[in-house]
Amino acid sequence: MIYVFLANGFEEVEALTPVDILRRCELDVVTVGVGGSQVITGSHGITVAADVEESDITIGDETDMIILPGGMPGTLNLEKSPYVQKAIDFCVENDKYIAAICAAPSILGHKGLLNGKTATCFPGFENELIEADVSCELVCVDGKIITAKGAGAAMKFALKLAEITAGEKLAKKTEAALQCK
Repeated sequence: MIYVFLANGFEEVEALTPVDILRRCELDVVTVGVGGSQVITGSHGITVAADVEESDITIGDETDMIILPGGMPGTLNLEKSPYVQKAIDFCVENDKYIAAICAAPSILGHKGLLNGKTATCFPGFENELIEADVSCELVCVDGKIITAKGAGAAMKFALKLAEITAGEKLAKKTEAALQCK
């Protein structure tokens, strides 16, 4: 199971591109509304009905990955959520993937999870990636942590997540079907 956390003010492209690509790969992806509602409004006024509210999920052995989209104030709202914090902690403790894009890698930096890791983020948030080896790459994978720069990197980010979770062959097939190259 892959959980994509959506908080008011999330960056729509960064959240929905991975959802779309991973579902095209026939993976189980659940969008999770953060903040006590399934109806979440993105940073550009697009309202999305999440599959479930954060209080309705149980992060457990069936969890393969969590995804944290950026956007403001979405990132701040994600970081304030005890459910999101517990999901991150579970993934760290159980060697599961954590993917964060744009400003959202700052959440991982604040938790000390990027110490000695190569990571990237939206320009201006580099100081929030505490003790990380900050990269200029669009997408970075270091162990079980995947980070990406921002909305312009959303497709590359989503395809990397597909490669990691569904395998290279299916990711390449999906990429070709979408005319990405």
